[in-house]
Amino acid sequence: MEFIGSTYKGDIQNGRMDGKGEYTFATDSKYEGEMKDGMFHGKGVLHFPNGSKYEATWENGIAKQGSFTFADGLQYQEKDWDYCDGYDRRFYTERCNGLRPAGKSQLTDLHPPRIITDGCYDCGDGFYDPKTRVVTSYTGRFLRNADDSEHEWILRTCRKAWDEVASVDPEKSVAYISEEIRNLI
Repeated sequence: MEFIGSTYKGDIQNGRMDGKGEYTFATDSKYEGEMKDGMFHGKGVLHFPNGSKYEATWENGIAKQGSFTFADGLQYQEKDWDYCDGYDRRFYTERCNGLRPAGKSQLTDLHPPRIITDGCYDCGDGFYDPKTRVVTSYTGRFLRNADDSEHEWILRTCRKAWDEVASVDPEKSVAYISEEIRNLI
């Protein structure tokens, strides 16, 4: 465990995790629950750094039955899922508590939203620096290097630390009508 950066606190039998315990991964994800012969076995909860969790019944390290709950309290449903579809893009907290008054729109499900490190993107589980191609946790701990696919996805879809001003170039705009054309109309 020391080699990969994980830790364990709990019952041990024959030098292995056995009984109740808490296993913390190097990524700060944490399993709390029952163990047997060095594996997750029985009832346990896997907590993720972003606040979401997966509660399950485990057999020899494999989740057999469980439920996933997002950080905002939304519980995932495999059937009849109507959250965040093409017709309703509100955040779960907006569905529960209503929309905020007019003004600055709700950018994330957190209020106020996280302040993103300069030059970086918020990719959901941490900040991404496109220059180094590294994702770090919100506390600054290394999580992973982004491959080309993740890099492109983050640049295309994630919230960034800077605002870009949207403007129209009147010379290139279809709506722009030159003085000569206006005089003809």
